[in-house]
Amino acid sequence: MAQLDTLDLIVLIALLVGTAAYFTKGTYWAVPKDPYAASFNHANGAKSGKTRNILEKMDESGKNAVVFYGSQTGTAEDYASRLAKEGSSRFGLKTMVADLEDYDYENLDTFPEDKVAMFVLATYGEGEPTDNAVDFFEFVTGDDVAFSAGGSPEDKPLSNLNFVAFGLGNNTYEHYNSMVRKVNATLVKLGAQRISAAGEGDDGAGTMEEDFLAWKEPMWTELSQKMNLEEREAVYEPTFGITEREDMSPDTNEVYLGEPNKNHLEGTSKGPYNSHNPFIAPIVESREVFTVKGRNCLHMEIDVSKSNLTYQTGDHIAVWPTNAGKEVDRFLGILGLLDRRHTVISVKGLDPTARVPFPTPTTYDAAIRYHMEICGPVSRQFVAALAAFAPDEASKEEMARLGEDKEYFREMVSNQYLNIAQVLERVCESRWTSVPFSIMMESIQKLQPRYYSISSSSLVQKSKISITAVVEEIRIPGDKPNVVKGVTTNYLLALKQKQHGDPDPDPHGLTYAIVGPRNKYDGCHVPVHVRHSNFKLPSDPSKPIIMVGPGSGVAPFRGFVQERAAQAKAGEKVGKTILFYGCRKPSEDFLYKDEWEMYKQALGDSFELFTAFSRETTDKVYVQQRLSEQASLVNELLQQKANFYVCGDASNMAREVNTMLGQIISGQRGLSPEKGEELVKSMRSSNQYQEDVWS
Repeated sequence: MAQLDTLDLIVLIALLVGTAAYFTKGTYWAVPKDPYAASFNHANGAKSGKTRNILEKMDESGKNAVVFYGSQTGTAEDYASRLAKEGSSRFGLKTMVADLEDYDYENLDTFPEDKVAMFVLATYGEGEPTDNAVDFFEFVTGDDVAFSAGGSPEDKPLSNLNFVAFGLGNNTYEHYNSMVRKVNATLVKLGAQRISAAGEGDDGAGTMEEDFLAWKEPMWTELSQKMNLEEREAVYEPTFGITEREDMSPDTNEVYLGEPNKNHLEGTSKGPYNSHNPFIAPIVESREVFTVKGRNCLHMEIDVSKSNLTYQTGDHIAVWPTNAGKEVDRFLGILGLLDRRHTVISVKGLDPTARVPFPTPTTYDAAIRYHMEICGPVSRQFVAALAAFAPDEASKEEMARLGEDKEYFREMVSNQYLNIAQVLERVCESRWTSVPFSIMMESIQKLQPRYYSISSSSLVQKSKISITAVVEEIRIPGDKPNVVKGVTTNYLLALKQKQHGDPDPDPHGLTYAIVGPRNKYDGCHVPVHVRHSNFKLPSDPSKPIIMVGPGSGVAPFRGFVQERAAQAKAGEKVGKTILFYGCRKPSEDFLYKDEWEMYKQALGDSFELFTAFSRETTDKVYVQQRLSEQASLVNELLQQKANFYVCGDASNMAREVNTMLGQIISGQRGLSPEKGEELVKSMRSSNQYQEDVWS
């Protein structure tokens, strides 16, 4: 037998190792992968190793129904999950939920006719798709849309696609529910078969939940007929399995205590920083800008110099909040989990398509404090589902009544702004120990970042982002009064108090874990990312602008004026810069009063500030009245192609400003009111009229 030389031995050993690897699939040396290890890459498309072929995914997981969602704040995702859950439990559908950005859509023309696609689509901003729906929307509505089998839109390539659709919108915006309307029309145009009318929920009217419930019942009836489904008694079937880990403690290094992904857990946070991966930013300055007791408005400076975050004037900053300790304790208490709050749990999806909404292993406390929207509005459907787990028969009957009677539910829950723990407390003060934690995970939205208009100029301070935020509070009178506190603004207030020397900040009776998981936010840090906006200054600084921003709606305009003042100081020609600002009283809540004087010195006659004070005299004066008084100036600037900006309340102020502008144009130019409205719409479509509004 010939002697084996060293090279022969190396090759032989390599072949043996390769053969072992093939047949054992790496069993002997494989390390379980943390699914959140690279969660910061989620914004860049498909997750590593996952298919982007939705039909392949449905086939390999045995699904016959997919619920796609386009969501900005988590509500559409929540509705999609509820539809999937109900389709499975009531009708035996094999459902999955799918993020629109996770898949490609060229093969929709081969979608089997014995399956169904559901679309739950929120409209964002001025009729735009949500961030995760942009690629899908641009593909299906594109003039050159091309599917896998070829053919033109006239060939009706989606004739096998059965679908239903529900939209989430706000009637205070001009382009109400435009996403679902456009997608619905496009799919039908391409030959798809719509089952049941497309539904539209209206957040502006406060009827989103009832609109959804009213739409889904006839939809299920028609879908059942189309797919020969039989309704059965809905029994709760958990989507997630939860295991309490006796082998781990909160001190165990691999236990997540609120960290959003593995890099944060290991202290090696790195970019890109985005909606899946926040930057833990230092707060370098915080101050109160109201001068009246009982009300707070915060100005904060966030340092992003050590991140890859960049912004442009007019963008938004997202703040990742934590829930108040008082509400975390209430939630844990009513479920009987207070003494187990620091118990380590592992969570896994019981279905291959289920995505665990937060990193595990974690603790009950961390999941509730950092990841669950426990102070959010409660759905009637959720209350009905919890009836089966009530501690006694009387409580079960009360929960069933709340779930069935929408007027009673509105009176007892919605109008009182109760969160889910408060509902359970009021129905029965005994602990609800039979409620599975899995149903709370499945039914409560993920705690979402809150977005604030950046109130600084990127030209002036590119590495520091300014926030202007009014601390929110709603007082509900009655036999059982309730005070609703803004989740994020009170968190920011606690951070401000901490920075100013309070060792145990307790704003409005609320406490926060402001040092973050494992003290990683100590020294006054806050998790943030930046969202880019189309709310922008003209590229030519000599172009005139008109800004309308009462209250904290003035935030982006501070950035606009700050930028123009810097340009003027640098010798650039700056166009007329007009700001209409309103507040209650100049002695109480006149935001940045001294700064406007400083900017005036830099800009000279180019800058004019018109103020409206609603509580200064018995006659309430608002910005739209000041706008009317300056009709001649406004019209003159508009004829010079001035950009017109509005920021603030969408439901009243912005709508009235829109109407007033039409009246100014028609009155000043001798046109009919209809023609004035038409010209305002034309300004909107050409981006001459821009809004950054909320309801």
